[in-house]
Amino acid sequence: MSPKTSERVGTHSRKRWGDLLTPGRVVVGVLAALALVFVFQNTQKTEVTLLVSEVSMPLWMALLGTALIGAVCGAYFMRRRR
Repeated sequence: MSPKTSERVGTHSRKRWGDLLTPGRVVVGVLAALALVFVFQNTQKTEVTLLVSEVSMPLWMALLGTALIGAVCGAYFMRRRR
């Protein structure tokens, strides 16, 4: 067997921090943290109108719900592009 095709027993492939923390992941993490700070700073009650009905709810719930819907839609369309 050649050295390239033989498997090594007992070795683990360890990932370094440089491999795990790519610039894209860091940017997404920072943006997610900023979005959460924004959502939880806006805790006052507000009136939300959805089509016909009007509901009184904390603004953070409306913001978080909108962000989750946007994330699901974005993930769906990114998956379809591949």
